[in-house]
Amino acid sequence: MEKNFIIAGFGGQGVLLAGEVLANAFMFANKFVTWYPSYGAEMRGGTVNCEIVVGDEEVSAVNKKDLDFLVALNQLSFDKFLPKLKKGATVIANSTLIKKIKPIEGITYIFAPLSELATGLGNVKMANILSLGVLAKQLGFESLELLEKALDTVLPKHRKHLLPLNFKALKLGYEYDLLPV
Repeated sequence: MEKNFIIAGFGGQGVLLAGEVLANAFMFANKFVTWYPSYGAEMRGGTVNCEIVVGDEEVSAVNKKDLDFLVALNQLSFDKFLPKLKKGATVIANSTLIKKIKPIEGITYIFAPLSELATGLGNVKMANILSLGVLAKQLGFESLELLEKALDTVLPKHRKHLLPLNFKALKLGYEYDLLPV
């Protein structure tokens, strides 16, 4: 069975990195995966998103009209992709930056102050990795091992010194006490 994901935010929030890490974690779990980045010409500060389709068999193309999961790191992304969610979908929203909520019946909303938590870790750019920890918990991952392995694979050599902080952010997101709304 296919599951469809969008991770979205603005340039500089590490949206594409988060999507690449998630896609690699699924590959390490022997799943079939498609990862597709999309960003505006303005880059840093502009809108950015990536789609991930995962399944036990070959997966179809991206640009789904019926998403299972949305990770929204800012208000614009939340508003833009909310209509693409199917009944039973889950939204993980960065409540530090998302203040206007348009509830849709049949959707589970998980609000976490990701940017605030990342700032507490000493690097606001960790909100993307925190969101992966929250998502891992919602997906029922028993551990963070696959995401940690994916981070180690995806991070470039000149960023490897950030692995301990990334692992800490993953763990904080995974263990954050969330109540679905």
